[in-house]
Amino acid sequence: MKPDMGNIRSIDMLHLDDVFGMHDGYELHFSDRTFAQFFAEELNVDIDEPSYARNGRSKAKRLRTFLQSSDKELVVHCLNALLVYREAARQRSEQEETARNAHGRLLDIINRLNGGQPQVRSSATPGLVVDRVRLAGLRKDLLDLSNLEKQPRGYAFEKFLKELFDTFGLEAREAFRLRGEQIDGSFLLGSETYLLEAKWQGEHCRIGDLHAFHGKVEQKAAWTRGLFISHSGFSEDGMHAFGRGKRVVCMDGLDLYDALERELPLNQVLERKVRRAGETGMAFVRVRDLFI
Repeated sequence: MKPDMGNIRSIDMLHLDDVFGMHDGYELHFSDRTFAQFFAEELNVDIDEPSYARNGRSKAKRLRTFLQSSDKELVVHCLNALLVYREAARQRSEQEETARNAHGRLLDIINRLNGGQPQVRSSATPGLVVDRVRLAGLRKDLLDLSNLEKQPRGYAFEKFLKELFDTFGLEAREAFRLRGEQIDGSFLLGSETYLLEAKWQGEHCRIGDLHAFHGKVEQKAAWTRGLFISHSGFSEDGMHAFGRGKRVVCMDGLDLYDALERELPLNQVLERKVRRAGETGMAFVRVRDLFI
């Protein structure tokens, strides 16, 4: 079967030019030697092959040719590896971020290549990777919720979250009631079902609420997980008391705003939270610590 080629569009390449500095031929401070070494170690690819130089010998031209001629799986692997390398090099040199929303724009491209639903497309401006007008509207909606009274705010928060999840293709379901319990909603992340608990209180989430929600999750199928969103956040003592190794991951209001402000695809945010929880047992790690 012929590999699925031609994955990177012109609009994608413009974003990659910004994120990886390809427009000035100085990609991530690679030398020719370290550029070849990166591809050999990370991808088992000889980037010095003549086929990658058919449009020119510069590192930028070889990288563009590689991205436009390789199969999707290899392209996604390459972009992920380049992002990790970029962040490690930037932190090591203590360099400020210069590309606006670099993570979000790159992760949106990876989302599309992975076969995810189109991320926040604009009908008015075809081809945009991210519709910044829509994201700005979601940010404003999140901030405007603070002006509502307690009871209508709770319902409005649930409605906002469903729209946010649907925007990123997570197939959200609205609140529903089972015998003896209320579920604030559910969504799909990959092939797994997540139950949702959403609270907007004037104080940190109570430890009893976390345990109660985890109990609901444990009573469902073994593959069910949970997302607990507390707009007001979680106390350090509370998370310590909640413990590790749970089937629940947590977000707060700052996480939501950071994800929207930095244009991070929500499914990528949740996947990174889930992975960190799997690696450390920690149910709550801030978005700003996951996407430095």
